[in-house]
Amino acid sequence: MSGPVASLGMYDHPGQQAANDALWSAIARHLRGQGIAAPATLERDRPVEAIWRDPALLFAQCCGYPLVADPELSLCVIAMPHYVLPDGPAGHHYSRILVRADDPATTLAAFAGRRVAINAPLSNTGSNLLRAAVAQVAPPDGFFGEAIVTGSHRASIEAVASGRADIASIDAVTAEVIARDDPAALHGLRELARTPRAPNLPFVTALETRPAIVAALREALRAAVTDPGLAPARAALLLTDIVPASIHRYRLLADLGRSG
Repeated sequence: MSGPVASLGMYDHPGQQAANDALWSAIARHLRGQGIAAPATLERDRPVEAIWRDPALLFAQCCGYPLVADPELSLCVIAMPHYVLPDGPAGHHYSRILVRADDPATTLAAFAGRRVAINAPLSNTGSNLLRAAVAQVAPPDGFFGEAIVTGSHRASIEAVASGRADIASIDAVTAEVIARDDPAALHGLRELARTPRAPNLPFVTALETRPAIVAALREALRAAVTDPGLAPARAALLLTDIVPASIHRYRLLADLGRSG
């Protein structure tokens, strides 16, 4: 029987991995102090979608849209992080809609029939929020022409920069980290618009996790976000706070997906 599993794969870019390791080490120490088994390291060998479905899941971060749109995904929401974002109210994020800098189109409506890059069909920031943005200017069904599924926000950026796609919706936290750590990746691109806002990606555990362990996870997260020694790790992750949350905060994302 395998032991408990932990992942922080949603925001785990190369410049963030050491910070995620430090954050998890602090959380795991707190849990072990409460007599709760916790893995020594984060899981990085499987896709996050597989980790979310692992019955041994102790801790992970999940995209909010599949949490409410995928009937086969059953998770318990533990808490919600707050990140430093331009024009981002506490607890909320958005996507930056990126196009090539030399593209003459100046409005989202002008991209009707064009090629769109999405990281995944059930991605909130890459697909669902983009659909909600399109619904403000036109019926979203069939608005774009070809849709290229890239597998990641970074790959969507590359698809637009290379000309394989014309437009993509990029998670604002991811975009901030890439702009800080790898600004060349955004060369030749510009922000066309921003999507509506949505609650930040939740921290989750398996639905069967005992309430006492959920409470201990919340305590561990609170300790980690207030630990002065973790300030460099939090800065690398753009993390400013973590607050308790439940799945009810994310149900509105299903309505965004039906916009238009």
